[in-house]
Parts: sequence; C-alpha cells; structure tokens
Amino acid sequence: MQFDVSFLPDIALVFMLVFARIGTMLMLMPALGEGSISTRVRLSLAVLLTLIFYPLAQPLYGIDTATGLPQVAQMLALEFAVGFFIGLGARMITYALSVAGMIIANQTGLAFAMATDPTMDGQQGAVIGSFLSLLAVTMVFATNLHYLVIAAMNDSFTMFPPGAPLPVGDMAEMATTMVADLFTVAMRLSAPFLVVGLVFYFGLGLLNKLMPQMQIFFIAMPVTIGVGALMLFALLTTMMMWYLSHFEMALGRFIAG
Repeated sequence: MQFDVSFLPDIALVFMLVFARIGTMLMLMPALGEGSISTRVRLSLAVLLTLIFYPLAQPLYGIDTATGLPQVAQMLALEFAVGFFIGLGARMITYALSVAGMIIANQTGLAFAMATDPTMDGQQGAVIGSFLSLLAVTMVFATNLHYLVIAAMNDSFTMFPPGAPLPVGDMAEMATTMVADLFTVAMRLSAPFLVVGLVFYFGLGLLNKLMPQMQIFFIAMPVTIGVGALMLFALLTTMMMWYLSHFEMALGRFIAG
C-alpha cells in the first residue's frame, strides 16, 4: 500500500506564505501582540491562527513548488509587507494613549515620573501613559474587541489578495490618515487637562505678579498634582469609553465590508 504525499510540499509552501502574513501581523497587533506576552505564546497563537485561516486562504494562492524561486520570494516579500502594514497601522492606535499620557503628565507635574510601558516593548514612558495603555489592553479583552483584531487578519486576504500588486498610493494615504488620527485622538483625550492647566498656570502667573514674596512653586506643585489626579479619576471612564469607540472605528478600516 502506497501513500501519495506529493501534495505536501505545496501545502507547506502555502502554509509558509499564510504564516508570514499572519505572524507579522500578530507580532505588531494590539492586545494579542503585546510585548509583555511571551514570544513563544505569540508564535504558538500565530501558528494556530494560520491553521484556522489556511483552508480559507489556500484557494487564493495560485502557487506551487513548480513555481520559480524568484516568484516565491516575491510573494513572500509581499506577505511580509501586508502583515507589517496592517499590524503597524493597528499598533498606532495604542500609541495615542502614550502620547496623551505624556501630555497629561506634563500638565499635572508628573512628567518626570517614568515607568515601563508594556505596549511599547518595554520602553520608558510617562507613568500616566503606561497606566492608560495597560488599562486599554485590559478593556479590549474585557469588551471582546480582540475579535476585531482576528477579523482584520481574516479580511486582509480580501483587502490585499495574495500575489496582487500592492496599492501603494492607497496605503500611503491610509498611513497618513492613521498618523494624523493618532495625534488627533491624543489631543482630544488630553484636552480637559490642557484647558485646566492653561487657566491654572495663568492664575499662578497673575498671583506671582500680585504677591512676589509668595513661594509659588511650593504651592503650585502639590496643587497641580492633586487637581490632575482628581481630574484623571473623574474623567477616566469617559476617556476610555471614547477611546474604545475610536479603537473599534480604527480597526474597522482593515475589515472588508
């Protein structure tokens, strides 16, 4: 009794291409691809998702082992490019919280309080930004928005068909829009602190002119930190719910239909 295994190299080739796209996206995607998650866990999850997506994506790849090496290398490069673009585009959504946290920290006198940001691969960031980023990841899982991340991976095969030329113009336009949205969201999240900080420091300057003998710095610092903390806890729910709605809208760009 003989078994025909001639189809295995074709399966392995297509599996490698799908894994290149899914694995690259997963390493950069928010929630599922956080740097605080073990690399082995993320790789295992990427392999499992590739096994799930393989039956759906396999008919889209018109390639086999008889195809020349240059074409295989070209398709592999395209898969890496698509995965990098979608993954980095989704990752930019979480950077808005780090930028907003830095602005809030500057306005509340906590700019020098640094902590490791788990969403930025262990880099140092303002403690408020690290807190907001970690809270956002928790809220994404609590509200089941991580399913949108998986949906974006699945629909990437529709938006960027395997083997098709990349729409460089549309990708550049989308990248510009995502970067602009990053700073727009950060400014909107920190807008109340900017307004209060402007009024507060204006009042301190006026008080310093009226009473030069008063030690403004020793009065302003604890008041600034206290007012900032009270505002943060009062607005935290509203800020995070608004951010989650933007998170859902931003990931919707990568979901077909």
